[in-house]
Amino acid sequence: MRRQLYRAFPAVWMLCASVTVPVMARAADAAPAVPDAQRQQIESVIRDYLERNPEVVQKALVTLQQREAEAAQKRQREAIAAHSRELYEDPTSPVGGNPKGTITLVEFFDYSCPHCKHSEPAVKSALEQEGAGGALRVIYKELPILGPGSLYAARAALAAEKQGKYAALHAALMTSDTIDEASVQALAKQAGLDVPKLLKDMDAPEIAQAIDGNSQLAGALEIQGTPAFIIGGQLLPGGVDGGVLAALIGIEKARAANPPAKTASTAH
Repeated sequence: MRRQLYRAFPAVWMLCASVTVPVMARAADAAPAVPDAQRQQIESVIRDYLERNPEVVQKALVTLQQREAEAAQKRQREAIAAHSRELYEDPTSPVGGNPKGTITLVEFFDYSCPHCKHSEPAVKSALEQEGAGGALRVIYKELPILGPGSLYAARAALAAEKQGKYAALHAALMTSDTIDEASVQALAKQAGLDVPKLLKDMDAPEIAQAIDGNSQLAGALEIQGTPAFIIGGQLLPGGVDGGVLAALIGIEKARAANPPAKTASTAH
């Protein structure tokens, strides 16, 4: 227990410091720095107190974790707002559903990612539920982070857009157990693509630029892996199931139907 408390002590000290530092800063000009001997005595008293009250450590750590999570969410919301144009208006990102839909779902994914494949039925179901003229617009952000096969598949999918076959190849890649050059080309042929043209289009500089842009955007949004979804200005890391996605779309529909009333400060 003593060892665990000592390991947790820095976190508790940080929590205490977040409260005391502003006060100390205001008093800095009026009082000299605390001598080392006195500081050591204070730390000894704090350690003794924590050993006798270990629940304080757990509470402090939970508080710190909550603060960190809230700070991360705030940063992500601000980043989403700051990068809205790259998220929602990038012409290099393929779009599914209704291009003029009032509800937008952005998906960052990798064709080699099993969690992306597990989430694909939920996205497909939502698109089918809304239909081509429905409220849902899905923006696909290729984020190949799992090796050469992923990168090859992403390049092929983006190049397939030039033949109007992105959706067909995307669906095939999302259901394939193998993602490599041979399987991608075979799936492209099955999807009705002109494979020689596809291979040529894959080398176009705009394809590499689109993937690089997605990577930079993911970094700016602090996306740690795939899949990652954005809906309603919120980032949802990890996979989603059909029920969760349907609920989120329902929430966004309700918001669109009942926008918040403008106050005197927000009215134009």
